[in-house]
Amino acid sequence: MQRVLKRIDLPYWLLLPSILFMLVFFVMPLVQVFLLSIRAEDGSLTLVHFQRMINDVYFARALKNTFWLTVIVVPAQLVLAMTMALIINRKLRGSMLYLAIYAIPMSISDLASGLIWLSIFTERGYLNAALLGAGLIDRAVIYLSHQSPQWLLTALVISEIWRATPLVMLILLAGLQMIAKDYLEAADTFGATPWQRFRLVILPLLRPSIQTALVIRTMLALQVFSPVVVLTGRLYPVLASESYFWYELIRNERVASAYALTLTLLSIVITWGYLVFLRSKEEQIGVV
Repeated sequence: MQRVLKRIDLPYWLLLPSILFMLVFFVMPLVQVFLLSIRAEDGSLTLVHFQRMINDVYFARALKNTFWLTVIVVPAQLVLAMTMALIINRKLRGSMLYLAIYAIPMSISDLASGLIWLSIFTERGYLNAALLGAGLIDRAVIYLSHQSPQWLLTALVISEIWRATPLVMLILLAGLQMIAKDYLEAADTFGATPWQRFRLVILPLLRPSIQTALVIRTMLALQVFSPVVVLTGRLYPVLASESYFWYELIRNERVASAYALTLTLLSIVITWGYLVFLRSKEEQIGVV
């Protein structure tokens, strides 16, 4: 009997390190941020920090920029990563080399990625040098300027797609490799075209992996910070960078906490939406 109880308790003991990690590094900081955002200097409850955040001249722009950056980057990465995963999953000659090349950006930090693309888009960067050398322009173009907001967004989108697409690709590739060949062979037997096989067989079976990739990538896109600060400074504010500027430059940790809490709540709502609307049929009817 005691041995049976130990087997029943084993999963909980295995989960204990993860639970402790979440409590120390997520739940406790989140509680501290929440308390900072709703307390005044004297300890009384107040919403003045949220009012100050909403009245901040950068708040509306930061919210809009965060939204647009996420809306553009995440779908583009999903499509590109799906294409890359399908190519590698076919196991053609040299596919492992493709995988190694695709995975290179994952070894580069956010800050280093921002610096790399800054060296490309700056006035004396590689892009201007290449265009001038090819005779396509007669003088250097200033891409990262308040006078060209479209280029600010373009630089950030390219930087994020290059840096984080391999993560999405690896998640989808793992999901593709878990699909039994029997399903694909059955589709071929019934004369399914490649598009029908992808749409009617692969996509439904890949839904859990797509859900996981979307949740992780959307949260990271909402929290993008280093590339924004490196490439644009405060010319293209986002919620994460504004939280940093309020904490580091303005020295107001309570408004910074309000920004951080807003970003956290936004991430939770979007994650909940993914978990609800991308559920499989078995999950919808409660079948495990």
